[in-house]
Amino acid sequence: MDWSSALDATADDCVRVLGKLPDDGFRRRAHGLEWSCRTTLDHVVEGLLGYTALLATRAESRWTSLLGALRPGLPIEHCLEGVATTAALLSRTVALTAPDVRAWHPWGVSDAAGFAAMGVIELTMHTHDIMRAHDVEWRPDPEHCAPVVERLFPDAPRHSDPVALLWCTGRGELPGVPRQEQWQWHGSVAA
Repeated sequence: MDWSSALDATADDCVRVLGKLPDDGFRRRAHGLEWSCRTTLDHVVEGLLGYTALLATRAESRWTSLLGALRPGLPIEHCLEGVATTAALLSRTVALTAPDVRAWHPWGVSDAAGFAAMGVIELTMHTHDIMRAHDVEWRPDPEHCAPVVERLFPDAPRHSDPVALLWCTGRGELPGVPRQEQWQWHGSVAA
């Protein structure tokens, strides 16, 4: 699996579909969250930058001191540029990191593949939250979702539909399987 390419493709898709939404709609509450669609973009940027910092510094026990956010008042087009930029930073860091490198994350000490998968999750689930807030149907690419489920949700039911990733994060339904009310991925590298 080429994790950096999967992260790049996911970011491109998410930025593309979010860029079609009206700027004024980003003030509304993101679906299923306590904050706005605009604040959700800040959360994505902070997460992607945080994962990059953890992996690049090979953090051992805590979040780094780096905090990143989008400048207040920017048009959504510029905010999406920030999302694309932080996704590219994580992607390039993943591509340049040796497979045996590990870094701390509160949900498990992980490798570059794990951090890339975390980035795909952040992009996918929060694009879903924003699109649902705008009553727009969007389906992520199954080619990028299935490996993430396999990598970070080893106990999840195997399902080829990308809704499995959304189910893992409490955002989707899988036939015959109870909805996830609480969830957490497992970033640790399998022994």
